[in-house]
Amino acid sequence: MLTATRLSNTVNDILGDPPPRIVLDLRGVTFCDSQGLGTLVVLSRKASTAQSVLVLTNVGDFLLRVLDITGLRSALMIRNEPAPR
Repeated sequence: MLTATRLSNTVNDILGDPPPRIVLDLRGVTFCDSQGLGTLVVLSRKASTAQSVLVLTNVGDFLLRVLDITGLRSALMIRNEPAPR
């Protein structure tokens, strides 16, 4: 809720001259409410419309569970890196 507007504004600015891919590193995200989920979906759709791809990386177990429960996991591109050894 506190960062959804800032995230949205940042991605919208980037989409002014869209790169092929926008990567969001969610490593530090420990909570995501419905506004945050909605923001991710809307930004993914905007990126697609601009012929770009929004990729979520380092998505934690909590957020993966929320995406599974809500059925949104299949609507977003998620590329998690393997855990360091």
